[in-house]
Amino acid sequence: MNLDTAKTVREVALNNPAATRVFEKFGIDYCCGGNKSLEQACGEANLQIQQVLESLKSAATAADGRREGKEWVTEPLAELIAHINTTHHKYTREEIGRLRPLFDKVCHVHGDQHSELQKLRHDFHALAQELSTHMMKEEVVLFPYIERMEEAVIAREPVLPAPFGTVRDPVAMMMHEHDSAGNLLRSMRDLSNGYQSPANACVSYKTLYSALAEFERDLHQHIHLENNILFPRAIEMERSR
Repeated sequence: MNLDTAKTVREVALNNPAATRVFEKFGIDYCCGGNKSLEQACGEANLQIQQVLESLKSAATAADGRREGKEWVTEPLAELIAHINTTHHKYTREEIGRLRPLFDKVCHVHGDQHSELQKLRHDFHALAQELSTHMMKEEVVLFPYIERMEEAVIAREPVLPAPFGTVRDPVAMMMHEHDSAGNLLRSMRDLSNGYQSPANACVSYKTLYSALAEFERDLHQHIHLENNILFPRAIEMERSR
């Protein structure tokens, strides 16, 4: 497997879905910051490019052996949307409901000694509010239109005009909101020292940080599927119909 370090992080993730786990491990942003070259992303993260390349090759080899997952670049858009809704949207809502009271508990016990917890909770609440509204707009407006458009294209029938003019308009808004979510994620990671709980952390404290790290990983994958696969394919489908 030959990797071109001039390719963008987004391109690497699209060509090798297993690469997303490697990028998570090294802290390389492949969703909102995926337009940087692999070489540039490694340089900014102070990573040895060769180490990252070897990890990417190993991940690709392991994925080939398992043959896990779907190639969302070629699967029907309706299936991808269903996957996003039932996997990522469902998980996000459930975790928001679970983490809010856990945050309150940890802040009540440890907030005086660890002042960063209050700011971390504030950022999480802001992120939760943004995501809740964001997902609702996707599920009610954007996703149904993409599904109807695909159905019409498959049936070779005219596509009903979109209420928002062109699919590019809501896509641009969704991507802008993804950028905002990405900024909040980075702030939360900085405040928590990479979700490393302090030595005196109780079980609830450790559980909170572990859950936030997993929440971040899932949201990165969630945004990747939309920004890098669903949205570009929907725009191209609209353009070519």
